[in-house]
Amino acid sequence: MTVLIVGATGATGRLLVTQLLERGSDVIAIVRSPENLPGAIRSHARLRVVTASILDMDEAELTDLLHGCDAVASCLGHNLNLRGIYGQPRKLVTLAVQRLCLAIAANRPERPIRFILMNTAGNSNRDIPEPLSFSERCVMSLIRLVLPPHSDNESAADFLRTQIPYGDTSIEWVVVRPDTLTNETAVSAYEVMASPIRSALFNPGKTSRINVAHYIADLMTDNDLWVRWRGKMPVIYNK
Repeated sequence: MTVLIVGATGATGRLLVTQLLERGSDVIAIVRSPENLPGAIRSHARLRVVTASILDMDEAELTDLLHGCDAVASCLGHNLNLRGIYGQPRKLVTLAVQRLCLAIAANRPERPIRFILMNTAGNSNRDIPEPLSFSERCVMSLIRLVLPPHSDNESAADFLRTQIPYGDTSIEWVVVRPDTLTNETAVSAYEVMASPIRSALFNPGKTSRINVAHYIADLMTDNDLWVRWRGKMPVIYNK
């Protein structure tokens, strides 16, 4: 299996690269700063590092890079500083997802490419009932106004939900929604739910980044798991 990853130098992306290499997959990582990849994997024989910003890449170059890929994962996120939260591009994740999907479609793959977007439990799946309390709706409206990265996460997921219909011949997708992210050194027990089982605002759970990486790698490599969750937005929690 050949997998393309954007956001590979992030805290979760690096773990996903490691998980996939350990499973024998070939990995293509589009990164702006290759030195931010762990030294232990940077020179791995099955890892191809492309130094570029995905938003600056030529359309033909991106299409060529995706030719022959079986899966794509976006672990992109905004840096948690003033520039990362309020600077440009404010729609980093959404624009990257759009560009990747267009490039996949341009290749006319023989079978659908698996596209996994790492998102957040704070983003509701508007395809199914996930009711929010009045207080939650008020707070979420405020968050959309003052924290552009949250709106970006919502827009990226909405693009997949509304623009990539179930049964598309080029792309199948899953949006993975972890709750509050933590750093752990090993995979632990976790559970995957179709919808949040607790309030991401007022009673958040925890999800280790390494568990998120493990689940995404499982989705990519386990056909039965993929069939179960394609076209859905599973929420993942540590047990």
